Amino acid sequence: MALQLRPLGDRVVVEPIEREETFAGGQLVLPETAKEKPQQGNVLAVGAGRKDDDGKRIPMDVEVGQTVLFAKYAGTEVKLNGKNLLILKESDILAIIEE
Repeated sequence: MALQLRPLGDRVVVEPIEREETFAGGQLVLPETAKEKPQQGNVLAVGAGRKDDDGKRIPMDVEVGQTVLFAKYAGTEVKLNGKNLLILKESDILAIIEE
C-alpha cells in the first residue's frame, strides 16, 4: 500500500526502527516509558526541498528507502494505518546509514 502522506518543503517521513532489547543473563521486560526512543529509521517519503532566498528549490540530500540516524527528540510523531511515523525536518537528520 502506498504511503498516503506527502511531506512539504524540507520535511521527511520516517518509520522509526525499534531495536531489540537484550540483556545478558536473562530476559528483562522494560515498560514502554523506560525504553529509549529510536534514533534510526527508514525514509518513506521526502518533500521537494526548501526554497532559498531567490525562490529556487534546494534539492534534498535524503531519498526514499534510505536508513537514517536522527536527533533523539526530533520531529512530530503521527500514527497512520497503525504505523508510528515521524515527520522530521531534513536538518534533524544527522546521517545516512550506508550498508
